[in-house]
Amino acid sequence: MKKNIIFVVNPISGDLDKSDLITVVGEFSDTNHFHLEVYETKGKNDIKEIQKLYNQYLPQRIIVAGGDGTIKMVAEAMEAYDVVIGILPAGSANGLSVDLNLPNTIEENLKIAFFNDYIEMDMICINGKKSIHLSDIGINADLVKNYEESDLRGFWGYALQAYTTLVDSNEPFVATITANKETIVHPARMIVIANSQKYGTGVTINPYGVMNDGKFELIILKSLDLLLIGKIIAGNMPIDSDDIVIISTDKATIKTDYPVNFQIDGEYCGAQSLLEIHILHKQMKIAIP
Repeated sequence: MKKNIIFVVNPISGDLDKSDLITVVGEFSDTNHFHLEVYETKGKNDIKEIQKLYNQYLPQRIIVAGGDGTIKMVAEAMEAYDVVIGILPAGSANGLSVDLNLPNTIEENLKIAFFNDYIEMDMICINGKKSIHLSDIGINADLVKNYEESDLRGFWGYALQAYTTLVDSNEPFVATITANKETIVHPARMIVIANSQKYGTGVTINPYGVMNDGKFELIILKSLDLLLIGKIIAGNMPIDSDDIVIISTDKATIKTDYPVNFQIDGEYCGAQSLLEIHILHKQMKIAIP
């Protein structure tokens, strides 16, 4: 009996044509005597369709080619099932694969996705929505919103929006944060809710992040002058700075004095003034190097 693998592909993630990738994965699967079932995401009913396929084929693993959004969708579909998810990074936001230190070549990633050991990774629940990586409220979410609405893609589109977003940014908001049985109040430009360490660009925002420790971190950036942004981007997250507060917890509430733009794993989620957050410990199995 051949063992089954379901291969979930987001055909449009990262603006890359996936037909070559599907061929390569098919050949690897044949060589290693697996039966491969390919599913291309359609943007609606995907969760139900993937669950149907799972029940039909009872696969050994589910391999995902896409960005953080696709991985998260598959993880949600498989929430009640015991299956290992393998990742072939192929999205515009590949933050999770950066954090897992996945290699750059497809050959190495295929071996990991099909055969390697796995970790049981936490997810974060924010207002009922799942986050696998990094979410934030404030200036970066403004940027995500502006980028989604603009026509210019890629690095320059991002750089232009970053500049415009900083120039046009609102007054700092005031956040009332309850965590670990205490309540604190801080003015903030941005609060990151982090399960892991790095943004997809490779920038480390949360030096304390461990993806399976049953905790997440809140990183409160009180001011965001260009000097501080420069330090963070250069990889010198100044954790001893008075402008940065980091709280490690498994449950928190954030209230803001006016609705502030919010994003989960690179997807804009509207302006929010209340976030209820808790950890979902060991929610998904992910193959790692």
